[in-house]
Amino acid sequence: MYNCTKYWGRNYSQGGKKECDEFPFASTYEGAAGSVYNPRQDPLNFSVRPVSKDDNGAAGNLLIQYYTLNRIIDGPDDGFMVKITS
Repeated sequence: MYNCTKYWGRNYSQGGKKECDEFPFASTYEGAAGSVYNPRQDPLNFSVRPVSKDDNGAAGNLLIQYYTLNRIIDGPDDGFMVKITS
């Protein structure tokens, strides 16, 4: 939330309609916490943006399903790639 406030202003949530979303995903070692696990990683190497609360929740549910169905667990041998298309 700190970074959304910093870059999008105090009212980024528009009264709770939006949530702060991060990419890479917060659940990966490449997200905002990545530098905690890898001191060589730039701690500011991620993006944030306010997104619809409903969309953010739906995306989170899909990501959890992906992790579960593909048996993604914590560790260096269980990486995956994200391909962004439009």
